Amino acid sequence: MSTSSWKHITEQSLVENHGLKHEEFDKIVEGLGREPNLTELGIFSAMWNEHCSYKSSKYWLKKLPTTGERVIQGPGENAGVIDIDDGDVAVFKMESHNHPSFIEPYQGAATGVGGILRDVFTMGARPVANLNALRFGETKNPKTKHLLSGVVEGIGGYGNCIGIPTVGGEVNFHPSYNGNILVNAMTVGIARKDKIFYSAAAGIGNPVVYVGSKTGRDGIHGATMASAEFDDDSEDKKPTVQVGDPFTEKLLLEACLELMKEEAIIAIQDMGAAGLTSSSIEMASKGNVGLEIDLTKVPMRVQNMTAYELMLSESQERMLMVIDPSKEDLARNIFRKWDLEFEVIGEVTDTKNLVLNMHGKEEACIPINILVEDAPEYQREYTVRKPSKKIEIDQNEFDRKTIIPDLIKMISHPNLCSRKWIWEQYDHMVMADTIVKPGSDAAVVRVHGTNKGIAISTDCSPVYCKHNSFEGGKHAIVETWRNIIASGALPIAVTDCMNFGNPEKPEIMGEFVECIRGMTESCSSLNYPVISGNVSLYNETNGIGIYPTPAIGGVGLIKDLSKTMSIGLKNEGNIICVIGETNGHLNNSQFLSIVKDREEGCVPEINLENEKRNGMFVLDCIEQRLMESVHDIGEGGLLIAIAEMCIAGKLGAQIKVNKEFPHAYFFGEDQSRYLIEVSEKNYETIISLGSLNNIHIEKIATVKGSDLRIDASESVSVAELISKNSEFFEKYTSE
Repeated sequence: MSTSSWKHITEQSLVENHGLKHEEFDKIVEGLGREPNLTELGIFSAMWNEHCSYKSSKYWLKKLPTTGERVIQGPGENAGVIDIDDGDVAVFKMESHNHPSFIEPYQGAATGVGGILRDVFTMGARPVANLNALRFGETKNPKTKHLLSGVVEGIGGYGNCIGIPTVGGEVNFHPSYNGNILVNAMTVGIARKDKIFYSAAAGIGNPVVYVGSKTGRDGIHGATMASAEFDDDSEDKKPTVQVGDPFTEKLLLEACLELMKEEAIIAIQDMGAAGLTSSSIEMASKGNVGLEIDLTKVPMRVQNMTAYELMLSESQERMLMVIDPSKEDLARNIFRKWDLEFEVIGEVTDTKNLVLNMHGKEEACIPINILVEDAPEYQREYTVRKPSKKIEIDQNEFDRKTIIPDLIKMISHPNLCSRKWIWEQYDHMVMADTIVKPGSDAAVVRVHGTNKGIAISTDCSPVYCKHNSFEGGKHAIVETWRNIIASGALPIAVTDCMNFGNPEKPEIMGEFVECIRGMTESCSSLNYPVISGNVSLYNETNGIGIYPTPAIGGVGLIKDLSKTMSIGLKNEGNIICVIGETNGHLNNSQFLSIVKDREEGCVPEINLENEKRNGMFVLDCIEQRLMESVHDIGEGGLLIAIAEMCIAGKLGAQIKVNKEFPHAYFFGEDQSRYLIEVSEKNYETIISLGSLNNIHIEKIATVKGSDLRIDASESVSVAELISKNSEFFEKYTSE
């Protein structure tokens, strides 16, 4: 669109700088019956950007299964809610803070943690666990070490200060993230079923209250920035990165939870992306009401802030509430006790408009429906790329004598090595309810004061998603389901964080669509719905996008914590078996990538019927106390999984197999498999149950000694495995 064809008084460049397209501005003018002023333009920019409106993704997101017998609240609120029995609920969500973390890694990651914590305690839940899913560029990239250190420090700094344990997550490296790292944060909280709080404003004349920290100029246009590609000048966007204060967040958490006990809150909304703009509009929209706000009453950190700045600031540690007017003084006293701002800044109206006044002047008047219901929704053009074809791998080129050296090379690699250097920087034991700490398939956290717990896991394989987006989407869901099963928990629901490149490119939009299709199939088959989540698009720099990364956070319930499983081997003489069939799928495997430096071939397909049957069999055996330890077989294959069990348990294993092509057997990434450790007395029972349930079970090893030994010849000590598995991060970060 040339400037000469621009028909509006508002400058075209001003509209473009707000991330709005020509036709979107036309729609604004049509809806208002006039051109917007600057404040109104900023509000539309915030509400209609990708980060807040999901205008490119919501059509497809609606196809995900979101209901289930334990689902109390699905997508559409600050976080999802599931029933975990006895009047308790788990509240959880995952969200991205990708762009801010690339620009300023410490504050970007820290405020990502702070934001997701607020989403959870806004619902009335006390947060009990944090997790993360992190993606960085290749380790030799000059920026990676700086970004890794900053992000890890930011996550630890915020989580440790506020006193919420960081209990799990994942960290991976790949060249596709050189220009756009991913920082996805997840929080789980516990609440009572009859004490869940929602965001719909109600009660004409009820006071609208601002609580928390004062508003500054940090984070202005943060949401808009998060909805745009990067270029060589992205460092200039540092002013759009928010600055967090975990100590204030702790005060805010406690004050909110205290007020919630008093039944004074009618509606509550976190001021996250787009700050006061999104929180006020979302509350009004959900309640089908209007809001009138006097911006002069908003607590300010700096003088002479404009209406535009106040509405678009993303200063942290702030909430917006509608409260019972009869309890206003009570509420004010609680927040003053916690040394937090408490200011009545407006009221609920019947106009269905957002009206903003400042110094006696009307700064904005916008119908709520234009901002929300009438926001753009696109069914973007998309093309589905054919999945990568199977490549033939000549097994004869592999020397059996290289199995142990290949194992060591793989288990030393940054994508398969121990993350201990990372999680030791997080306080994972604070609150004293962490039952299974980081490093296992899933973290397990006790529901305080009970004998039940929740199992939590995050996962995704972007390489799978790139080479076959449909199967990759299936896999992302299934991997968390498998991890939760392996912990001894019943998987209940997931949250997602959909990280993709520019959706205006048909091939990128095609990846998104196919991942959604795959996720939908897995969720439907496994009764494992998506109840919350986030979409992060435009993860590109200079036109180069990330691999499709639909990060998944899964949550399950363990009714009896005495039945909790972990991956460490327990006792000499026990038997190790494989649940599920092994066919030696080496295409696009970690073995091929790490050992042969090749990323090619087809992605392992998942038979969801087998997946469900194998998983429920394992869970049933755990319920019957027939297993000593369980580990899912994921990236890297069977031998990596056995090595991880040896490392965790500090015990060796004697493997006896007779395979013509042992590399494929040991490193193939066939799906729907578990490793189980069973006592001799329970072995026959499991074999018998497996036969009755059509479960493929293969005995492959015995827990023995201090070495991992293959047949009678090849071996490596567990001590060396531990050393090689842990050395990467220590060396990398100290160089």
